[in-house]
Amino acid sequence: MKTSTPTTPQSNPLLEVEGLTKYFGGLRAVNDFNMTIYPGELVGLIGPNGAGKTTVFNQITGIYLPTKGSVKFNGVNLVGFEPHEITRAGIGRTFQNIRLFNNLSVLDNVRIAFHATSGYNLFDTIVSNNKFSQKENEIVEKSQDLLEVMKLSRFQNEIVKNLPYGEQRRVEIARAMACQPQLLLLDEPAAGMNPREILQLMDMIHFIRDNFNLTILLIEHQMRVVMGICERITVMDFGEVIARGNPKEIQGNPKVVEAYLGKGAANVA
Repeated sequence: MKTSTPTTPQSNPLLEVEGLTKYFGGLRAVNDFNMTIYPGELVGLIGPNGAGKTTVFNQITGIYLPTKGSVKFNGVNLVGFEPHEITRAGIGRTFQNIRLFNNLSVLDNVRIAFHATSGYNLFDTIVSNNKFSQKENEIVEKSQDLLEVMKLSRFQNEIVKNLPYGEQRRVEIARAMACQPQLLLLDEPAAGMNPREILQLMDMIHFIRDNFNLTILLIEHQMRVVMGICERITVMDFGEVIARGNPKEIQGNPKVVEAYLGKGAANVA
């Protein structure tokens, strides 16, 4: 498996999250969260269950409106944008719980995502004109090419709910990539996978980052994945950032050990 190669920060960040805070009634889920990601990086966001990681993702992608703070992507503040607008701006994502169209084929699940950039309108669809037909043929070809890259071609006509869990995860990542993002957010992609599938996933994440010119932000509980592929890691607990650093620095951080194993655990040798 390919090892991580730290990237050199560019002059212009791709994503700048500043002071992001989210309250649900009287519950503070995220407090003053800050993060900067540069093009080409593979960054991890980790923490115990309930730390606020997915809430951060949901604010970045417009599912939740932040109580305060900003989310700048390519210099544009996305706060207040609808999720589909953020997708078109260049941010794709997967979900903690797989959200596929279970009764559609693998090919159709990927085709749907390409329609966000199809280039035809409702009129073209209704009359089924040449523009519509041409674009649909292009979408099918692009979808099949993406399935080939993701090693899913043999499943393209299968109903997606009939696939093994690990392959469904792969389809969900393929669908997110079909939106042609610059930044890909992966929310626990290794959840439910066996050790062989996890190794394949790690190789795949490196492959798509390097070959599709992607920047990746990853939430994951599998430390084998996080420590094996992420170049920088941010750690959250109770809605706040408690540590930042490379994998080696995070592994030895007493605050991180305490967050996962409990108070006093860092002193056990």
